[in-house]
Order: sequence, then structure tokens, then C-alpha cells
Amino acid sequence: MGVSGISIWQLLIVLLIVVLIFGTKRIKNIGSDLGGAIKSFRKGLNEAESAESDLSKIGEELNSDPEDGEDETNDHETDDHEANDHETDEDETGENKND
Repeated sequence: MGVSGISIWQLLIVLLIVVLIFGTKRIKNIGSDLGGAIKSFRKGLNEAESAESDLSKIGEELNSDPEDGEDETNDHETDDHEANDHETDEDETGENKND
């Protein structure tokens, strides 16, 4: 007995009927098309995995580098605040509010 109660002879008869209906040339074309599709699918998976690993490497590099631009920005902001602190409190007429 073969797969799920079907004997080897029954499988051979089904295979013979398929060959008679479709012919060997068409079965060969279907097989090569199916093989090409599987090959393309695997190639696409490999390309996707390599692209994902490249992106993760880039992300790790960006996260590991110290951000020098942030420190400079904070220095400028501090300078601006200090400049505002030294300004006099004048109203629209130009007179000092503290008087």
C-alpha cells in the first residue's frame, strides 16, 4: 500500500493518464516553469534578506556614532538665551520699564 490507501499501481495508472492527456512536452514545460518560479522566489528572498541586513547595519552605524551636531546646537541656544538676559527692558517708546 502507498499513500493513504492508494497502491503503487493506482498511482502509475493516474500518471499514465496525465501523460496521455497533457503529453510529455507540456508536462516538461510546466515543470521547468515551476522550477523557474521557485528559483526566482528564492532569489527574491535572498535579495530581501541582504537588503534588510544592509539597512540594519546602516541603522547600527547611525545609532553608534555620537551626534556632534546636537552639541553645537545646544551651545548656540545657550548663547541666544544669555544675549536675551542682558537686554534692557524697554517698552515700545524706547523708555526703560524699570524707571
